[in-house]
Amino acid sequence: MLKITLTAARVNAGYSLEEVAKKIKKNKGTIINWEKGRTSISIQDFNKLCELYKISKDYIICP
Repeated sequence: MLKITLTAARVNAGYSLEEVAKKIKKNKGTIINWEKGRTSISIQDFNKLCELYKISKDYIICP
């Protein structure tokens, strides 16, 4: 099974960092930190991103 990163999922869904941050009510820096693996993402926020990106949780890898 092919897996993609959070960044690739966002880009493939056509969203900018700013758009994602606004839609899930987080700041841009938080999204960047998740994508770079600097901070952990909560399961609730991960689920929000999967819904927003229209991708199954099984296809995303988190650094």
